[in-house]
Amino acid sequence: MRQYIASRGDTVSRIAALHGLTPEHVIQGNPWVGRQSYLYPGQVLFLPSSPRKRYAVQEGDDLERITSLFNVSLDDLEKLNPGVSSGRFCTPGKVLVIPPPIPERVVFLRGEYGPVDVENDISSLIAQYPFIQAYPIGNSVLGKPIHVLKIGNGTRHLHVNAALHANEWLTSPCLMSFIEEYAAAYAKGLAWNGHRPEEWYNNWTLWAVPMANPDGVELVQEGVLPGHPYYEDLMKWNGGRRSFRHWKANIRGVDLGDQFPAHWEEERERRGVILPSPRDYSGPEALSEPEAAALAVLAENAPGEAAVSLHSQGGEIYWNYRGYEPPESRELATRLAAASSYRAVELTGSDAGYKDWFIQTFRKPGFTVELGIGKNPLPLADFEDMALETGLILGTILSNVK
Repeated sequence: MRQYIASRGDTVSRIAALHGLTPEHVIQGNPWVGRQSYLYPGQVLFLPSSPRKRYAVQEGDDLERITSLFNVSLDDLEKLNPGVSSGRFCTPGKVLVIPPPIPERVVFLRGEYGPVDVENDISSLIAQYPFIQAYPIGNSVLGKPIHVLKIGNGTRHLHVNAALHANEWLTSPCLMSFIEEYAAAYAKGLAWNGHRPEEWYNNWTLWAVPMANPDGVELVQEGVLPGHPYYEDLMKWNGGRRSFRHWKANIRGVDLGDQFPAHWEEERERRGVILPSPRDYSGPEALSEPEAAALAVLAENAPGEAAVSLHSQGGEIYWNYRGYEPPESRELATRLAAASSYRAVELTGSDAGYKDWFIQTFRKPGFTVELGIGKNPLPLADFEDMALETGLILGTILSNVK
């Protein structure tokens, strides 16, 4: 057993990923963790030894074949099997300890995906693919940057955002994963799921905001401790509960999904929530929150041909808004549903969302996509399927909107 002292930002999933364990391994060694909403800095955990994969060398094996088979580097193999690189210890029957595989991509889950992961992955992506541009379009209430990634040289603009709702943070790596796959296919001149990224790049400029509500995401994932500037307010707004897993709003208790000037007054009256809350409080006025205002300014500065706001969950695509949507929206929604196996839904009785505002303002197709099915926050195991569905939806838009 090894001792580990929790620090700020640690979660069970992040610690497990760091040490090659599963969350269940961590909880088994520390049963109290399963009964506590969050880890607190200074808490001591006992971690079991990381289970190692082993391999018995076969007839005809050489180091190139073994490292290729398990996608590991020779240096890492040597560290766990001293002398193996000389060939003396790579004989049939010899059991080798296999190191963790080399990550095949930049964007993958190392536990919960938070603001720090967005920052790190953006840096890695633009280093690997210099044609991606990234910069902040504003800051959250607590001063965290709200990043946009820009890819493509086309005259048509597509706006996409994710994690507008805090407990829907799994939409962030889904969008980042699509950016990486798009960039990788374009850089290599390859097709992507039947689409041609080169045509996307030449015809479109994609503006992607992967985490529109970084303060809220951090709150959901890590909780809040005394000393936080909103500690007392957050505990009051949350009814004294220490768990914020259900929280949708930003750090001031404003639901960013109800912040846009599209019949905002009617939405506020319908909701009936007049004070800060984990969800459904529309704020003191439309675009009162810096996160929502940043998205609106971005779209106004580069008016788009289409927009998508990624949410979870439900496996549905909302495409209309009070008759403001153009005629082609219905047909395009049908194509998106076919590509993703989601349902295209004509929605009524909802206002003030990003999609609503975009359609009303620009009279162009706008979509709210509810990724996945279950209860928010959705489990990390759903990421791969949701990321693929995100790509299929966005790829269909980039290939079909004229």
